Amino acid sequence: MAREKGKILITLTPSESKRLIAKGVRNLEEVQRALKLGTIVITLGTTNAYVVEEILNDVPGSENNKPLQGFWGQRGEAPLIDKRRYAAGVITDSGTCVVPKEEREKELVLKNGKISEESMENAIENLSADDVLIKGANALDATGTAGVFMANPSGGTIGSALGTVMARGVKFVIPIGIEKTIPYSITEAAKRVGIEKFHKSIGLPVGLMPVHGKVITEIEALKILGAEDAFPIGAGGVDGGEGSVVICVEGSVEKLDELMALVTHIKGEAPVKVVSKNCGN
Repeated sequence: MAREKGKILITLTPSESKRLIAKGVRNLEEVQRALKLGTIVITLGTTNAYVVEEILNDVPGSENNKPLQGFWGQRGEAPLIDKRRYAAGVITDSGTCVVPKEEREKELVLKNGKISEESMENAIENLSADDVLIKGANALDATGTAGVFMANPSGGTIGSALGTVMARGVKFVIPIGIEKTIPYSITEAAKRVGIEKFHKSIGLPVGLMPVHGKVITEIEALKILGAEDAFPIGAGGVDGGEGSVVICVEGSVEKLDELMALVTHIKGEAPVKVVSKNCGN
């Protein structure tokens, strides 16, 4: 007997989207495999902060290890980090900014399912094709190309890591919300910008690096979690809904009921904040 098909409509704020995307990333086959036998490096980023919380659910005893400065308490089953500190470059109402280095968390490195004290830089140097690097982005275009801002004149994390990742075929996962989609080619935009090309800027001037990997938006996350299909039908909002995305999700009624229960639980996720910021002059 065929399963009854249906549709549901969901609306997610940016912070709710980050939580959903993180749950999708956690359930990726390559991430689960590397958790058992391999290395996972999760770079700083506001979406990645949610990814850290979700993945730590699968690390036995992580609530007792306290690997990060802001690690505290629990939200349901999810160990919490201080998400205000698990960020580097951010876009705020002041413009393009960075969280000062002394205020940041240490990047999470997991080896064979255990938290490692190894630095991110050393861990990246030793990555292989079976390992996973998780790095967020600032923009996404219609071709699926992601773009990462670079406020560091030397390219920052992505500048130092990308050569190793691409040369060795490391599994590169890019969690990013639909709200960051731009109606312009990132490859073309990257040719036209750069820190030293701006005469003035609101916030810090940046360069833009196109990156290619496994992009996980809300759409991919919903499919990983059981939807047969999903597609955005609207975006934006007011009265606390700024940056929201409206999505139609299709699948079996049974699975859709599960997804609606999950999304209902996610609703109300607090807006993302940073502990402090440097936005230049």
